Amino acid sequence: AQISQVWNNTLVNLLKSLYSLGMDSNRREMQSVEQEVLWRLRRLTFRQLASLAEFLAVRQGKESKLLNEIIKKLELRWTELEGTRTVVTLMGKVGHISPALMDRLEDKALELAEQFNPDDVRKITLALAYQNRRCVPLLRALSYHLVQKHSELSLNILMDLIFAYGKLNFHQPQVFQKIAADLHPHISTMAPVEVTRCIRSFALLKWLSLPLFEAIAQYALDNTKRLSVHHLCSIILSFARLNFQPSGSEDFFNMVHEELQSQLDSLEPHLLTDLVWSLCVLQQAKAPYLQRVLTPDFHARIRGDQSLKAQNLRLKLVHINAAAKLESPDYQGPFLPAEMLSPVEPAGEKVTLLQSSLREALAGVLGSRDNGRFDVRTIYGWQIDAEVVVNSENKPLPLKDFAAPHLLRSEGTKPLPPGARRVAFLRWEFPNFSNRSKDLLGRYVMARRHVQAAGFLVVDVSRAPRAPSLPGLAAVIPSRPPVRQPEGGGGGI
Repeated sequence: AQISQVWNNTLVNLLKSLYSLGMDSNRREMQSVEQEVLWRLRRLTFRQLASLAEFLAVRQGKESKLLNEIIKKLELRWTELEGTRTVVTLMGKVGHISPALMDRLEDKALELAEQFNPDDVRKITLALAYQNRRCVPLLRALSYHLVQKHSELSLNILMDLIFAYGKLNFHQPQVFQKIAADLHPHISTMAPVEVTRCIRSFALLKWLSLPLFEAIAQYALDNTKRLSVHHLCSIILSFARLNFQPSGSEDFFNMVHEELQSQLDSLEPHLLTDLVWSLCVLQQAKAPYLQRVLTPDFHARIRGDQSLKAQNLRLKLVHINAAAKLESPDYQGPFLPAEMLSPVEPAGEKVTLLQSSLREALAGVLGSRDNGRFDVRTIYGWQIDAEVVVNSENKPLPLKDFAAPHLLRSEGTKPLPPGARRVAFLRWEFPNFSNRSKDLLGRYVMARRHVQAAGFLVVDVSRAPRAPSLPGLAAVIPSRPPVRQPEGGGGGI
């Protein structure tokens, strides 16, 4: 009966206490306090509203009628927001409930960016990551002040920062260099789950720090008994994405094979496929791995499944099959059946400027469409942007006359004449490379390797060609067949 005489701050604390004590929401006393708070929302300070919103978001979530009313008031009164703590708290606890409020909070955080301490930066970037909000101006501002003002960061902050940057796919080289350098001394004392979380984030960001990755490889050798099979798989997958080979490669992969080969049956099919595919990228896939995923019983379960996940699994199996045929001379089978090798048409792929420029340049050089193929989908799971057959004088020949073992169905049957060669043009766009590097990611290194092993001379195209720079195929194709190198072959435009 006297609830209207209770002061605002006491009333807010009273409501929190009743919730904490677990009082039934149908009790008259509870409803009386809730209703009084609802009536007084306009008279509560912004800090009281924020405190109550934080409490209710944790306790009741989106279903709370009172919380929704409080958020409406916060949205209208956001200009009263002050202090870094309130901004950080609201972004982390309440922002996911109201996108409109989160927009206001991001603006305020941008204004206060210089005042945030490292822990505040950690909480804000995590809040953005969990809500998938890639606010580039705010992330840039936080990154700048983080590098300029904070020389030492704790392990927890470093781990959460690289996770958040990875989840948001936000690239900031100076921050990555700092995090990698600061993490390096901690590697030997980290738990396996921390190491794998760290390396997966760097791999996701396509950022290869050689000292850090070498330290992780050494960590795996020194802590073999502490690493579970899933931890080891995470390390292999990350190494493969960035095509990283440890300096002590032989010792490292001997340990990997010893630990994994007895554990393959315990792996879920998709993880097993990813593991074997990654070992193929690193040229470490031995016969037991290949047999395990190429056996008919393994791939029979995904036949007819049109889901995106099944299509991705099927494509990786085709790549593994190609590695078995082209790079494993001692492997005797089994292999995938022909019906599994039919190319899957990608949905709605956009033609890039580099792609259209390459087509235009080659069309002017080849003279006739019969002298080239474009967007060739091979039985190895890789796409060749353009294919040409040239004679011993580097003059293009009509493709349809000759047998094409790299295609599921070949138009012609004639073998190549003496001295003739197949030429594959492979286009590399910016996302195909490691961050700020000229090194291809592991997937594309394997693609290039397989195309070469299939008998092609590879021409790498990594920037938009111009027609005048291609007066003839002799400009990009050597007059004599190149000596086969482990990584090389071919010229470039």
